[in-house]
Amino acid sequence: MTWMEERVNERAHPASLWPDVKSIVMLGMSYAPDDDVLDDLQHKDRGTITAYARSRDYHDVIKSKLKRLARFIIDTKTKAEKISGEHKTAEVKVFVDTAPVMEKALAHAAGLGWQGKHTVLVSRAQGSWTFLGAIYTNFELPADSKSADHCGTCTRCLSICPTDAFPAPYQLDSNKCIAYLTIEHKGPIDRALRSKIGNRIFGCDDCLAVCPWNRFAQMSSALRPYLRSDLKDLSLVNLSRLDGAAFRTLFAGTPIKRTGRDRFLRNVLIAMGNSGHPEMIPDIERCLEDPSALVRGAAIWALAQLVSPAHFNATREAHLPRETDSETCAEWLAGRDAS
Repeated sequence: MTWMEERVNERAHPASLWPDVKSIVMLGMSYAPDDDVLDDLQHKDRGTITAYARSRDYHDVIKSKLKRLARFIIDTKTKAEKISGEHKTAEVKVFVDTAPVMEKALAHAAGLGWQGKHTVLVSRAQGSWTFLGAIYTNFELPADSKSADHCGTCTRCLSICPTDAFPAPYQLDSNKCIAYLTIEHKGPIDRALRSKIGNRIFGCDDCLAVCPWNRFAQMSSALRPYLRSDLKDLSLVNLSRLDGAAFRTLFAGTPIKRTGRDRFLRNVLIAMGNSGHPEMIPDIERCLEDPSALVRGAAIWALAQLVSPAHFNATREAHLPRETDSETCAEWLAGRDAS
């Protein structure tokens, strides 16, 4: 995540991103799911996708709404300037998680909520399920009051984390976070963490889902038309059979598409290895011939979790002589030792 470090000054100082900024309007929209996302973790033959990704890409949806609001702000400001005799041109810039903007800190300052112990913004009205957007303006607006921290002594979000990714309250180790590992991380996932991922194939909602403030949360009606019911209860076996074209077709318009087919299948195969379902073995073995070394490596690990040492070693002997990339060979050797 070096991209965050590289532009830290712009995050800390909005004027570094846009020198003319005078005020920032922060907005939040609830994407609270109707179901208990933790229930999906019990169905080991199915892959679970984070709630925010089971719809059209929020970047596109939220940005289009922010642009309409920004146009309203400009028109209103322009009319007010004409009445007062001022002549400064009103300008705005819209950001939705695609620029070096400290959305959570700004939302806290704007009174939308506070940064919880899981590092995510928490709202008394929307719980932990909030999309954030920012409108930078070149004119002054009245400031709001900061939100108070209402986490109290609760530590549910910290204790539920499968990979112990919180070294302390309000601190997150991204290298252990399942959301980071399954979405942003490009290479093989640490072997010590794979079994803890379970059947989470894109993101993780555990720390968000247990927040007590969620009891008041309801999905915004503006987001409901974009929900994709077909992105729930996805068969791991069917997902493992996706080629590039099928992957792009299934996840068109969603955040999942940006991760790419190979990384996604890496996640699917790890979930298959964690499933405890030996009937998946033929589909895992088919992935041993995948063009992607990342996919083949994940298939090797998944196979080692479901077959006997003898079966694994026999399969290894049939495939290893044809492997020339060090990444896949290393997975075979580690899998053999683990067996």
